[in-house]
Amino acid sequence: MAKYSSKINKIRTFALSLIFVGFFIMYLGIFFRQSVILMSIFMFLGLLSIIASTVVYFWIGMLSTKTVQVKCPNCEKPTKILGRVDICMHCNEPLTLDPNLEGLEFNEKYNSKKADS
Repeated sequence: MAKYSSKINKIRTFALSLIFVGFFIMYLGIFFRQSVILMSIFMFLGLLSIIASTVVYFWIGMLSTKTVQVKCPNCEKPTKILGRVDICMHCNEPLTLDPNLEGLEFNEKYNSKKADS
């Protein structure tokens, strides 16, 4: 069985990884200290990655304010649903607000437009 996590957590993890990738790219620039241009390019690319992370964090924060907050039936904690189906952020319980999908096995493909047709 595939390991699922909530969509909001996936996007936050992606943004965090952009920060670490940016730092790694900047550290690679240290190996090119003799060439100021190459070192500057690596530093700039690392900075762009960190700025992209900031944009992604801002975007998911704005998106998170518009999501539906529900109480998980399994762990009784509040969680947010993004899309037609999602996973509880706390206990990984499959959640849906679509009555047509209740009782069906969890599949992230239910969120795509192609699944509607």
